[in-house]
Amino acid sequence: MRARAVVFTAPNAVEFRDGESSWVDCPDPGPDEVVVSVTHSWISNGTEGSFLRGERVLGDTAYRSGDPLPFPLVPGYQKVGVVEFVGPEITDLTVGETVFCAMGNVEGMYMTRGGHVSPSVCARSQIWKLPATPDPVAFSGLVLTQVGYNCGTRAPVEPGEAAVVVGDGMVGLWAAQTLAWRGANTILVGRHANRLARFSGGLFRHAVNANDVEWVPTVKELAPGGVCVAVDTVGSVPVMESFLKLMKRHGHIVSAGFYGTQDLLGLQPLRYGELSLDMVSGWSVERMNHTRDLIAAGYLETLPLITHRMPVSQVREAWDLIAAKREGVLGVVLTW
Repeated sequence: MRARAVVFTAPNAVEFRDGESSWVDCPDPGPDEVVVSVTHSWISNGTEGSFLRGERVLGDTAYRSGDPLPFPLVPGYQKVGVVEFVGPEITDLTVGETVFCAMGNVEGMYMTRGGHVSPSVCARSQIWKLPATPDPVAFSGLVLTQVGYNCGTRAPVEPGEAAVVVGDGMVGLWAAQTLAWRGANTILVGRHANRLARFSGGLFRHAVNANDVEWVPTVKELAPGGVCVAVDTVGSVPVMESFLKLMKRHGHIVSAGFYGTQDLLGLQPLRYGELSLDMVSGWSVERMNHTRDLIAAGYLETLPLITHRMPVSQVREAWDLIAAKREGVLGVVLTW
């Protein structure tokens, strides 16, 4: 079958294929698969951006000289839409339901699955049923929201203990929201006033603009007893090393950024404080389910992080906006 899709054709080259001469091919659905007509897909600025720039070849695998570049590919991994076909072996979905869908099957691409494609042919394991409220668009970034949730739940923390998150992108904001929900005295460090304002002001919520102050001494002032959990979402070894100045003994450092080939971190300094290093990646069914439930309950805020809703036909303009960081861009949702 044929589908419309966003396609990365080469480094920094974006196409929207939608027409007789530019469809993307998808396999016909099998008896244990679902077809979803997409209404909204949420761009993952970090992961998709690094693929677009040619910095990754697969998942969290960095490009190294001599590797084949992963083009063409259908980027992305998260969207919501309406079920239009259910394979006969599936008994818990019906045509017309609004669902979250992760990756769908595609043909003729470097990778056999992709996110920004409609209709999307996918396994039942890539589908999540959604509650009646809030707006389904709130769940259209569910995988990425789950990454933030994973950052915020990985390490043990008691109510009132201090946690710091570096990075005010979507993952950083959701990690900070999750830690605050758990009762941690949470400090979000970033460089964008408009993003930090989306977190600060609530109970257990502090925002530090690293453009205005030295963030390490400021965090020390806010957490004089030391930090129990520190999360890096920007992919910076210097940030990870700065955490060593802040941590309580037996604390946890959580690494969630993409470090490319600049990923060497000395382990001996962590030993001095008997620190644990937690590495987060991917998604699990249990985490996806809990993230969905926290969005539905209002503990994880997603809709306020959407700064732009753009027709999928304008995906090139969307990526120009993301790359240039114009107009306070944060969450970009494509409407289909």
